Parts: sequence; structure tokens; C-alpha cells
Amino acid sequence: MWNWLTQLFKAEEPDPMKFLIVGLGNIGPEYDNTRHNIGFEVLDQWAKQHNAEWDTGRLAKVAKFKFRGKQIVCIKPTTYMNLSGKAVKHWMSAERILPKNMLVITDDIAIDVGKLRIRGKGSPGGHNGLKDIQAQLGSDKYDRIRFGAGGNFPRGRQVEFVLGQWDKDEEIEVAQQKDRACKAIESWIIKGLSGAMNEFSG
Repeated sequence: MWNWLTQLFKAEEPDPMKFLIVGLGNIGPEYDNTRHNIGFEVLDQWAKQHNAEWDTGRLAKVAKFKFRGKQIVCIKPTTYMNLSGKAVKHWMSAERILPKNMLVITDDIAIDVGKLRIRGKGSPGGHNGLKDIQAQLGSDKYDRIRFGAGGNFPRGRQVEFVLGQWDKDEEIEVAQQKDRACKAIESWIIKGLSGAMNEFSG
């Protein structure tokens, strides 16, 4: 696992003060405010809180800023969801970021709307973005914030559901959870995985 990164770091030392925050989603206005794009929305909100601007980079939109003395690199892959891992692998390599300093924000239909879960490893659970990240990195051991999207859809309608917009009665809860997700990112950076899990999972 992580063999490609080990080879890279033999040539150039990683930067322990850099953090990569990845929001998952699909590019294009037709995907705005959909359940599958909550990773993009959380990062948009967090970057705005820190007055960061988004630039177009290789395979992703990129925003960089300082937080608590650490260099933050935020990316929103422009590869579409199914190839998210290509962008993650590129920016981990380009910015010399340690695996433990990478966090992914994603939707999760196995979690109720209004809940967050923070984990340090695990299966993709049918999520194509996470599948590609695992395939590209060669490991499922990376930290993630899973944002509850709920699972209220008929059998066989999962794709339609995740690409659909939040219901009106969900929007207030989603807005509150986006605020919590932004705070959870900061807790993860400051306190590490265990600290953030204790504070925000549940």
C-alpha cells in the first residue's frame, strides 16, 4: 500500500505541515445542490470562511490558504465522480502530502440526513468516487467525513436519488450540517482523527 508515494518521498521529502482536503462531487451546474455534490458544497463554504479563491488546476479546482500555521490545499476534482482518485493521487504527489494529512468529504446514503461520521478507513460502500480513490491510492486507509444523505429511495433508484436535489424539508438540516462539517474539518486538522471522531461523529 502507498508504494507509489514511498517511491516519490525517496526523491523529495513530504511536507508534514501541508494538508489536502478533498470534496467529492460532479462538475457542472446541473449537479448543483444535489446529494452527491455535498463534498463540493462543504469545501466551498469552508474556503469562503477563509477568504480563499478557487483556481483551475490539473484535474481539479484548487484553493490554498493558511490555517493555524498549516498550509491547506483544497481540491474539487473536475474528473467527475468516477475518476476522483486521479485528482487525489496527483495532488498528493504534487504537494508532497502525507497520507495521514489527507481528508475526503463525501455523501453517504447509509447515514441519515443530519448525521456526520468520521472514519480513518473502510470500504467504499458502493460509492464510485471512493472506489476510484481506493483503486488509485492502493489503500482504503485514508480519513473521511461521511455526510448523511439518507436512503429514502425505491430499490434500483440509487443513482437517481444521489443525483437528485435535497428535499425542501431537508434543506435546513443540511445547512446546519454543512456548518458542522466545516468545524469538523478544522477539528481534524487541530486534534487529529480521534479528536474529531469524538467531537463530531454521532
